[in-house]
Amino acid sequence: MKKIFSILAVLILSIVVGCSTKKGTEKEMKRISDKKKTVVYQVFTRLFGNTNTTNKPWGTIEENGVGKFNDFTDKALTEIKDLGVTHIWYTGVPHHDVIRDYTEFGISNDDPDVVKGRAGSPYAVKDYYNVNPDLAVNVANRLEEFESLIERSHNNGLKVIIDIVPNHVARNYQSLSNPKGTKDFGADDNTTVVYDVNNNFYYSPENAFEVPDFLNDYKPLGGEKNALSDQKFDENPAKWTGNGSRSPKPSFYDWYETVKVNYGISPEGKKDFEELPAGLENEDYKKHFEFWQGKKVPNSWVKFRDIALYWIEKNVDGFRYDMGEMVPVEFWSYMNSAIKMKNPNAFLLAEVYNPKMYRDYIKKGKMDYLYDKVALYDTIKHVMQGHGLTDNIPPIQEDLKDIEHNMLHFLENHDEQRIASPEFAGNALKGKPAMVVSTTISTAPTMVYFGQEFGEDGSENAGFGTPSRTSIFDYVGVPSLQRWVNDKNFDGGQSTKEETALRDFYKRLLNFTIKSDALMGEYEDIHQYNRQNTANYTTKFLSFVRYSENEKLIIISNFDAEKKGEFQLQIPSEIINKWKLKDGTYQLKDKLYNFKTFNLEVGNSVGILNVIINPLESFILQLQ
Repeated sequence: MKKIFSILAVLILSIVVGCSTKKGTEKEMKRISDKKKTVVYQVFTRLFGNTNTTNKPWGTIEENGVGKFNDFTDKALTEIKDLGVTHIWYTGVPHHDVIRDYTEFGISNDDPDVVKGRAGSPYAVKDYYNVNPDLAVNVANRLEEFESLIERSHNNGLKVIIDIVPNHVARNYQSLSNPKGTKDFGADDNTTVVYDVNNNFYYSPENAFEVPDFLNDYKPLGGEKNALSDQKFDENPAKWTGNGSRSPKPSFYDWYETVKVNYGISPEGKKDFEELPAGLENEDYKKHFEFWQGKKVPNSWVKFRDIALYWIEKNVDGFRYDMGEMVPVEFWSYMNSAIKMKNPNAFLLAEVYNPKMYRDYIKKGKMDYLYDKVALYDTIKHVMQGHGLTDNIPPIQEDLKDIEHNMLHFLENHDEQRIASPEFAGNALKGKPAMVVSTTISTAPTMVYFGQEFGEDGSENAGFGTPSRTSIFDYVGVPSLQRWVNDKNFDGGQSTKEETALRDFYKRLLNFTIKSDALMGEYEDIHQYNRQNTANYTTKFLSFVRYSENEKLIIISNFDAEKKGEFQLQIPSEIINKWKLKDGTYQLKDKLYNFKTFNLEVGNSVGILNVIINPLESFILQLQ
């Protein structure tokens, strides 16, 4: 009897939860449908306005040049906006380690033995309350110059995103700009113990830090003499390294330029803070904020919350969080709810690569968006490279359908290889069908990395690291972008015909996406149906439909770089009925280039569309 009651209880609970989930999903879809697509333009700030084409490996600013905040003129920002962009992510803004003498401004020199590259990694932040001095025309007024850029971006219709790197800071963190009453990370740490809940770092109390053994022929600054380049760095006791290495002498492959921040998790994994109660994941940020009021939290939580609110007060519109999954989800609930209380529309994006944790970071951590790398990016990359199947794409959408809006799509970013590099696809045009699919398959935001729209191949040897990714560690120029920048006219005056045509494709596609109702509406796969029922429809093609009350779209892409496709695409009766189409002929118009029209023949509640599609071509067909 007890077992029967248990079964009945489970069945009743399933019905209640199912109804609740359905209502919640419908409410969420209504909220989403009221909006339009978001497009983020990630730009590596110090490279954007650099017109110097020397590109000497390990070159100095004087040799290779550097871009400035002021290079983002009204003209430049207007052109970025007109590309179809809603948000601009200025990468590398917080003051990080750089190998350049700024001591006349009170800034201490950084040690090449614990700095990657000459210009330094943007993810080894030295001062969270100021900005990279390289980016300022007047270093003494560097913060004011960035504040002017924020205002200029807003005036040109762009929201502003910057980085926050909560998992680690530079080994020599030292803020010159702390607000009154704010202490540096580690200032009050008890360095005689490995761990204390309110220590900002983890320590190896009996050991001094040792610089890693450099591999092969690597030498800091390419071997250039520097007074601080002596295989020594004074850190006693040694701190744990940013990626979690506990060794006082980390490996060259460790994030040796950084130290790991302690969020109140002991070395044994014990959480020394209150965990979220069951059910709070279903509540909004206001309830999360309320939960943390009056509760004692680790000191590092407070420090990073205050950093985020400092930038919110300066009218930054959101953050991209580096390696968000290396920080406990409870902290994100604490910080993100505080941010949302100040700016409910703040754009909060995290780098998370563990699919099992996606829903925790979205629901419990109150993230708006996560990278869709492990699923969509990796799968599309294989298709673009010729050894992946489009059959693997629809199941991704099915698996993520409850959080599809929260999974930001991209084909390039600063961590990934350029599409045009030999190591990725070797041809920027192979990004065209992938870009159409990436931008139109869901309601999720799209991200474009600067230079992607010109087919930049990332082939420059800048010094630290290897080509295929545009360097984030050194002073370098970005050739295809520089041709468009055209001595800061930002008009494409030196661009090749191929670069101009590719940018035109991106502009057409992105502008369509940010205006489309259907792309914030429903998605249904028709690829699997056509794989089973349509002759000549292969794993090189992908098709799906997107629709709203006001707009109906059929999207078709050909990933084959050599062969065109000819087939009769079928639209299943379920979709024809939902679209309320009667038997007859309906005109479809391609919204990418607006010069091709197609006829959709509907008979017996099934649609037939004769398709001839060229290599790497895509259609976004709108029902007229």
